[in-house]
Amino acid sequence: MNRSADWLHQAHADLDQAVVSAGAGHHEWACFACHQAVEKALKALHLSLGQQVWGHGLGRSFRDLPEAVAAQLGATVTDLEDRLRILDALYIPTRYPDSLPDGAPTDHFGRLQSDDALCHARALVDAIGGALA
Repeated sequence: MNRSADWLHQAHADLDQAVVSAGAGHHEWACFACHQAVEKALKALHLSLGQQVWGHGLGRSFRDLPEAVAAQLGATVTDLEDRLRILDALYIPTRYPDSLPDGAPTDHFGRLQSDDALCHARALVDAIGGALA
């Protein structure tokens, strides 16, 4: 059974959660939700191709796509791999205080970070959704 549509649907729900979290001032959660949205969209794409993908690294997931699919996405999204790097860097420090020099993640992430993460995540999820259509 191909569950790629379910994974893409959840990716969009995670983007919605990022907006809600940012609006409530929980920018660390907004950033993490953006990472999760792209991770789930990439998983949807892999599943649609009959592939499994493991782990949480967005760059790795992208590099594991067939070359033609990766090239199509790269042509659709400007600076795709840099956007993935930005979002990958948000996976751990948005959640764990011991990944930061001091303070809690909530003290280190603000509106500019969540706006940036949302911009990148939306572009990527939209492009992946287009590739699935």
